[in-house]
Amino acid sequence: MVDLQIRAAVPTDADDVLAFWKESAKGTSVSDDVNGVTRLIERDPEALVLAMADGRIVGSVIAGWDGWRASLYRLAVLPSYRRRGISTALLRAAEERFAALGGRRVDAMVLEANETGRLLWAAAGYEREEHWRRWVKPLGG
Repeated sequence: MVDLQIRAAVPTDADDVLAFWKESAKGTSVSDDVNGVTRLIERDPEALVLAMADGRIVGSVIAGWDGWRASLYRLAVLPSYRRRGISTALLRAAEERFAALGGRRVDAMVLEANETGRLLWAAAGYEREEHWRRWVKPLGG
């Protein structure tokens, strides 16, 4: 395990978070811009959880809570820092947040093509629910 600090992101982290995701996360979102990340942090200051080591972001997870549902997105670890317990630490922090808020179940968004991610989620005790599919509709232009 590396010398790790787990903390909530602040608005000034937005550029660094985007650069980190570009290098470390699979897939993209229509919200992948400074405005989108900043809005997330301002709306729920504890939702974007960062793992910091050696003065840089080495991991992230979005732990979104809407008062009813606990949802995880963007669990990512910098490739050169993988297999050091960072995902475990991030998930622990997210799950503790949800438990303190009264969450009863956690949902995780996982890309089908991300074999490494699917293995990680399974190892962390998460199970795939075959009867659900995500339906989406982009808003605006």
